[in-house]
Amino acid sequence: MRIVATAVFYRFARLMVGLVLLIWTRKQVVGLENVPKQGPVILVSNHVSMLDPGLLPVLVPRRIVYMGKAELWKTPIIGPLYGLAGFIPVRRFEADLAAMRKAEKALRQNQVLGMFPEGTRSGRPGLGKGQPGTAIIALRTGAPIVPVGVAGTEGVTLPRLFFRLTRVRVAFGKPFELPKDRRINAELVEQCTERIMTEIAVLLPEEYRGVYAGLVASQSKEQAEGIGLN
Repeated sequence: MRIVATAVFYRFARLMVGLVLLIWTRKQVVGLENVPKQGPVILVSNHVSMLDPGLLPVLVPRRIVYMGKAELWKTPIIGPLYGLAGFIPVRRFEADLAAMRKAEKALRQNQVLGMFPEGTRSGRPGLGKGQPGTAIIALRTGAPIVPVGVAGTEGVTLPRLFFRLTRVRVAFGKPFELPKDRRINAELVEQCTERIMTEIAVLLPEEYRGVYAGLVASQSKEQAEGIGLN
């Protein structure tokens, strides 16, 4: 019964958010074909607005199982809806093994796991430092990662929403995998977290790249030198 209720609520919420986006935004969507049609996938995105968790399910035809900070479940009125939607609560800034096991189970069941590696909304200051949880789950499961760059959703606010169209851009990058058959330690997790965040930053306008702007610039320079552009 719970599974049916979750499926029905997910579709309803997706429809409602879709109507809001259709009426009050103009979307530019790039690379949606990069999301695999089947099999386990970790969808990783920057997080600039409370709209982001609702935006991606409108675009991605597969159901997304999100991991979200446990504090959301305590929000008056809407808190219980996170559980009804099938989200996985995470105790931030600590080793939440129960949440990790649930996430790994979802991937073993060939589902799409949605994660915001920053752990909180960053807004227009740009990307904040990525937390290690995403890299650990990807390393433990071997699931492919699809990076997503979202820009413009911070402008979808009340009452502005009713008076002007907001331009929203969503870019999906190509899937990539983290190293396999390597011992998972702090150094590897840090390297992989940096890789994940850089892949997201590449998809974003420069003003959204935050602490990873320098890495993107360095990567672009290396690529240019490699093909003789500099």
